[in-house]
Amino acid sequence: MSAALSGAVDLSALKARAEAQRNAPPPSSGAPAGGGGASAAVIDVTEATFQAEVVERSLQQLVVVDLWADWCGPCKQLSPVLERLAEQSGGAWVLAKVDVDANPRIAQVFGVQSIPTVVAIAGGQPVNAFSGALPEPEIRQWLDQLLEALKGKLPGIPPSGADGAEEPEDPRFTEAEAAFERGDFAAAEAAYQRILDVEPANELAKAGLAQVRFAARAAEADPSAVTRADASPDDLDAQFAAADYEVATGKVEDGFSRLIEAVRRTAGPDRNRVREHLVGLFDLFDPADERVAAARRNLASALF
Repeated sequence: MSAALSGAVDLSALKARAEAQRNAPPPSSGAPAGGGGASAAVIDVTEATFQAEVVERSLQQLVVVDLWADWCGPCKQLSPVLERLAEQSGGAWVLAKVDVDANPRIAQVFGVQSIPTVVAIAGGQPVNAFSGALPEPEIRQWLDQLLEALKGKLPGIPPSGADGAEEPEDPRFTEAEAAFERGDFAAAEAAYQRILDVEPANELAKAGLAQVRFAARAAEADPSAVTRADASPDDLDAQFAAADYEVATGKVEDGFSRLIEAVRRTAGPDRNRVREHLVGLFDLFDPADERVAAARRNLASALF
């Protein structure tokens, strides 16, 4: 592993973080920054409160946005189901209700074609959605899959094994970590991929795979990447290489800011490419890292 990467990409730190999260006490029920009380399972959201109640709240816990209207018959079937499930969730997620007639700009932000539409927001960005009044069993399955995928990624959704019980060493991770530490990125990637082939929802393996792939990219980067990117702001590949180099060399905020500005300059598939690359960089760090939290807020502002 190159000297430049030794401080920025540390798989042992990732593992330690997961273990610390397992042993941490459950999060308090205090209000997230900018929002109302976190104990409220169902909240009404307007254009004026959207940033605080949805975007900023989603940095702490999953927010499910229900876009509805009084005249919509299927909405009257779906909304009570969502409200009941939110109340029963024990604070695992919050339902944010948006009247699209009173708040048309929010519907435009999500590109809503019909209602009811339900959008899941986590980490300041949409992560999944559906339209129509689905049966309750399908909604429960949708929510369960979301919460499983987000375990350990948001402060309000602790990882599996959060009861503090000691977990035995997993030889599959030992193999992957050993390969990573000796700089054999291909072997480490293959080891993590084998875990995910069997356990697609294994968050630690997903995070490890992200670390390895980043390390492989960053090992090829050099200082000229920044110069090339600054000279060609519309060259997305150059921006990606420069951001990787900046993050790898400890200039984390510079790398994040570079891609957030690229998000502002782009649209459509290009914007989505930039967003995905930036989110991949976020995954290299503890979700509680203030640099990540600030960048997620800035990304949400750029997107919305």
